[in-house]
Amino acid sequence: MKRENNLISLIADPENLRLAFWKARKAKEGKMEVAEFRKLLDKNLLSLRNEILSGNVQVGQYHYFTIYDPKERKICAATLRERVLHHALMNVCHANFEKYQIFDSYASRLGKGTYAALERASVFQHQYKWFLKLDVRKYFDSIDHAKLKTMLANRFKDKALLHIFFQIINSYQTLEGKGLPIGNLTSQYFANHYLAHVDHHIKEKLQASAYVRYMDDMVIWSNDKNSLLKIGNEFQSFINHNLLLTLKPFCLNSSDKGLPFLGYMLFPKSVLLNNSSRKRFKAKLKQYTYKLNNAEWNQSEYQAHVLPLIAFAKHANTFNLRTKYNEMMKTG
Repeated sequence: MKRENNLISLIADPENLRLAFWKARKAKEGKMEVAEFRKLLDKNLLSLRNEILSGNVQVGQYHYFTIYDPKERKICAATLRERVLHHALMNVCHANFEKYQIFDSYASRLGKGTYAALERASVFQHQYKWFLKLDVRKYFDSIDHAKLKTMLANRFKDKALLHIFFQIINSYQTLEGKGLPIGNLTSQYFANHYLAHVDHHIKEKLQASAYVRYMDDMVIWSNDKNSLLKIGNEFQSFINHNLLLTLKPFCLNSSDKGLPFLGYMLFPKSVLLNNSSRKRFKAKLKQYTYKLNNAEWNQSEYQAHVLPLIAFAKHANTFNLRTKYNEMMKTG
């Protein structure tokens, strides 16, 4: 495998840094830190360029907060300056990470995503009698720093780039030498690359033809229940010893019983929202409509929140649910 080299000059290129800023400021427009950074944009980007070229970058200045949707997670929000760095790195390194991904890996990739994973899983759910669902326990918190650094060194030859990668990795830990911060662009790439090694093992060593992964949610299908059980046991051993991760108890079931996946329940001939997604849909629609009706949001803000919610529901058999709540909101 040929490793990528001499990437730092591309990452530190002024045009790449400018593009990274415009990406990093998306969804943050109107925030004070964006306005302040933008006032002295050329000066700030030159300072960041010098840091990248010197190899000593400022990382790890995180703001922590907790979300509870759909489950409790601690989010690490990096400063705008650090988010610009992350985008600058991945603008250049994206293609190399992408080369190692298999077709049926769907998280944090252009042209993939939740709905593409859902559609692919629905096809397999219709074609096969049995599924095996695999999920890593506390995945981001459990990623081993030393293992990840070795994987990155096997992928990239550029020592200056690896030095920056390693500074980012070292800036956060849940236990000594463990963990990536949820919320960082670099974390998404690193975490996806970490489990790409699982993808190759499942496809090439365990010979699973029907397989889908969305970050640490993995599903394998087969018409042979016993072969799935064997794969599950072999996979558990592989991920424990090679990646130092722990699986949750895996779920082996018949396809007609329904597969819980990405907030949906997949059956051979239909897709439904799972119970928590239905409750969340109802609660959020009420919350958003209340904010609109009480002038907390204008129409644009309301649409920005409600359209993704409707899109999520539309990928399941929810016509009656959406109709019912649309009528309720009109009258309420």
